[in-house]
Amino acid sequence: MNYLSTRDKSLKFGFKDIFLRGLAPGGGLFLPTEIISYNKNDLSKLSKLSYKELATEIIHYFCKTEINKKELSALIEKSYSSFVDDEVVRIKKIGKVNLLELYHGPTLAFKDIAMQVIGNMYEFLQIAKNKTVNVVVATSGDTGSAAVSALSNRKNINLFVLHPHNKISNIQRKIMTTIGGSNIYNIAIEGSFDDCQKIVKELFNDDNFRTKINMSGVNSINWARIVCQIVYYFYAYFKLEKNNVSFSVPTGNFGDIFAGYIAKKMGLPIDRLIVATNKNDILQRVINTGEYKPDEVRPTITPSMDIQVASNFERLLFYILNESDNNVSSLMNDLSSKGSFKLQKSDIEKIQNDFESVKITDEQTKNIIKDVYKKHQFIIDPHTATGFGALKKIEGLKDVIVLGTAHPYKFNETIKDVIGKNLETPSHLKIHDDKKEKFDIINNSSSKVKNYILNKI
Repeated sequence: MNYLSTRDKSLKFGFKDIFLRGLAPGGGLFLPTEIISYNKNDLSKLSKLSYKELATEIIHYFCKTEINKKELSALIEKSYSSFVDDEVVRIKKIGKVNLLELYHGPTLAFKDIAMQVIGNMYEFLQIAKNKTVNVVVATSGDTGSAAVSALSNRKNINLFVLHPHNKISNIQRKIMTTIGGSNIYNIAIEGSFDDCQKIVKELFNDDNFRTKINMSGVNSINWARIVCQIVYYFYAYFKLEKNNVSFSVPTGNFGDIFAGYIAKKMGLPIDRLIVATNKNDILQRVINTGEYKPDEVRPTITPSMDIQVASNFERLLFYILNESDNNVSSLMNDLSSKGSFKLQKSDIEKIQNDFESVKITDEQTKNIIKDVYKKHQFIIDPHTATGFGALKKIEGLKDVIVLGTAHPYKFNETIKDVIGKNLETPSHLKIHDDKKEKFDIINNSSSKVKNYILNKI
């Protein structure tokens, strides 16, 4: 299996290479040169597998040149041993809504599902055997804690986590800043998640710096993240036992829902992919109008979605633009130089064949949490609530699965404000209230972050 760049199809990399690099040379994102298409018979066979067996089958297709199936099976078993449920995820019926609970891992967020696998892949692929790897990641709240859990105390691996200062929930921050080993460095950036993500990209694009520190990344720009997330779309579809289904996905960086798009390209009978956004609605705007124009990031009660530059949208563009790396490069150059780009009508229609997008305000999100609790005595987190809210605004949907992206405990302040109830700390979450947090505050500057990293390694 070879991989190309969205901005240069002539580049060819193997799985191990793209796993380490994360970002392609020139700023593009990696995609496989080909994607398997399962027929009905294939899907029938896959439907009989457990979650871990299914993960082995699907992930193996994308990394088979580097990891044999037996080795991958053992790696996946090890990765999910810390999850509450042996099946990794759960599907719960909440009224007429099918909720896919993705938050039963060690840090209570869907990011654990991919990150635990990635942590063990670093070890298996011997990425850090001969030289220390320095992993740099930006987080809007959950990726960071998942990365800390997966990479803490790993031999010859340092992890630098950039989060926007005072713009994530207290519990999200505390999970990141209290559970890590001596190889974990938390950096609070005076800015937004987009600023954090921009710094990480700038570091990756600095070839001298990237090579000097042996830099790697685990944001959703890393294809391995997407691969792991594809699995639960298949699993949920099989469990629902319907001819086709739609998915409503709380969306920030477009990685989670893009995994659903790839699942559809692989033959999974998905009807609609619903992009639920908050008032940072760049994805709703581009899907509905074709204009991609980042605005100022505005804080909300759904901080993991407080994003105006959805990096993984570039991967969708590659397919929408008939796999033209030149056209993708042109649009990305426009974004960089002019601050925006505009899609043609035919391209907008292609996107709308698969995607719909709905914006949910903070007030609407609170009302949804309150309504679900009142009617069903079940508590959902604010992000998941946007997925519920999107369904109410779209007519004609049947057999919809909402992705439950985080445990409500991670947003206890909002939950208490809405329903007047304090949630207890889940038993498997190893947080100690009296444990000192460990993070450094740095100005929004890639050069300052570079210097910080160089002083720590």
